Amino acid sequence: MNGYFQLVITPKGTGIRVYAPTDGGQPLNVNDVRDYLDDRKIQYDVVVINDAVTKADENVVMFTDAQLLPEREGCKFDISKDRMQVTAFFYPPSEGAELMTEKEVMDSLAYRKVTYGIQTDAIHDFFEHRKYCTEIVVAQGKPVKEGHDAKVELHFNANLRAKPTLKEDGSVDYFHLNLINNVQAGQLLATLHPEELGEPGINVHGENIKPHAVKSAFIKYGKNTALSEDKLTLTAEKSGHVTLKDGKITVSDVLVLENVDVATGNIDYEGSVEVKGVVASNFSVKAGGNIVVRGIVEGANLDAGADVILECGVKAGGNIKAGGNVVTKFIENANISARGGITSECILHSTVSSGTEINVTGRRGFIAGGKVSASDRIKAKILGSEMGANTVIEVGADPQVKIRLKDLQKSIAAANKNLEGIRPTIEGFTKMLKAGAKFTPDQVANAKKLIELNKTLSAQVEQDSTEYAELMERLAEAKEADVIVEGTAYPGTTVSIGELSMIVKKPVQYSRFIIKEGDVRLAPI
Repeated sequence: MNGYFQLVITPKGTGIRVYAPTDGGQPLNVNDVRDYLDDRKIQYDVVVINDAVTKADENVVMFTDAQLLPEREGCKFDISKDRMQVTAFFYPPSEGAELMTEKEVMDSLAYRKVTYGIQTDAIHDFFEHRKYCTEIVVAQGKPVKEGHDAKVELHFNANLRAKPTLKEDGSVDYFHLNLINNVQAGQLLATLHPEELGEPGINVHGENIKPHAVKSAFIKYGKNTALSEDKLTLTAEKSGHVTLKDGKITVSDVLVLENVDVATGNIDYEGSVEVKGVVASNFSVKAGGNIVVRGIVEGANLDAGADVILECGVKAGGNIKAGGNVVTKFIENANISARGGITSECILHSTVSSGTEINVTGRRGFIAGGKVSASDRIKAKILGSEMGANTVIEVGADPQVKIRLKDLQKSIAAANKNLEGIRPTIEGFTKMLKAGAKFTPDQVANAKKLIELNKTLSAQVEQDSTEYAELMERLAEAKEADVIVEGTAYPGTTVSIGELSMIVKKPVQYSRFIIKEGDVRLAPI
């Protein structure tokens, strides 16, 4: 039993008797005594009360000469903030004073509008075995049972990223990248765990508490996959490469070619393409999945929905676009654009942009000439050259977002210009029609065409404006970006982070370019 106290009233004054805890109970808290006396406006000496509680030897300790009136057995109720629990804290009566009844406790709860979850057994037990200065739960609400949202569980790795390893000789291994999700026919690809509704709760006042709303979901699937009749599982219909794009699961085959040249013509394939040799100049390869080329890419165009892997490299006007990552030995006089990361040993006089980061590693590790842009980070050994090659390094915003913003600006401007040209004609036609003017069938048909064009252009402006605003928000929310140079950044190199720029005027070594105090500054790696 917990320690407790009792008020003792004598002809000489008033004191307290403090009882020590028994059977592992908690000692009396002096604040419980002070709260009791303060509630009853009984004056006391703090030092005397503290000393009595500390000793707890059951001797009466006088704290006032005043002879108070007897204090009957008391109870303090506490309703939790969430109104899910009510506790009672009982105080003993002064010696010889009146005891409370079980009915009084029930009446007090009713007065406080506590109607649900009353713990009658706990209340009855107190009156059978009185335990003072102990919190007793006298009412308990029914907690809400929260449900959970539906969830699609993927049984394959949907977040593959190119991670070349550095060999002992300093070269980079680009061939063991684990970028292919090979699956077999009949293999389980995804499982839908349906949403589960919650159950309402009830607080101690008898009020219902609603659970949070839950979200439903479904498996989005593409070619070469099979959804079960209950729509809970997705399996592969044939062996191939599984990808997740825009939430849709697809299994694609891999097309293997010796070369892409006059013997094959241009390639446009929904799956992945592997070229064992070269992609000849002026030919193109378009694939819905990955493109892997074992030989050189010179003056050719590659467009992949996923990753582009070049075991040799690209040069002489090659154009590469990837919906995922680009991994290549070198980039020379080429244009590269990737939504994911770009990894190469060197970049020379090229225009390169990444939606995440660019890593130029390996023995050489230099970026010289051209413009290299990434959303998050650019990391290289060498930036620029001793000859002062004009090199522009940009980080801080997805380059594709900037390009799209420019396209939207042009589209909105063109549409608004057309609207300004046709609106006077439409307004004139409308006024004349209201005035009762007669028109030929050809005039009516032309007017209808202009009205329809006006609706189409207005809808286009609204749609483009919404997308423009969303992209501007994405730019504003862009996370911190930096440029890391593990060797030397040569003079003449321009480093831009967001809208701020720095032109390197003297060699910089082993440093990070970051935004600090409103400017591009250097920091240690």
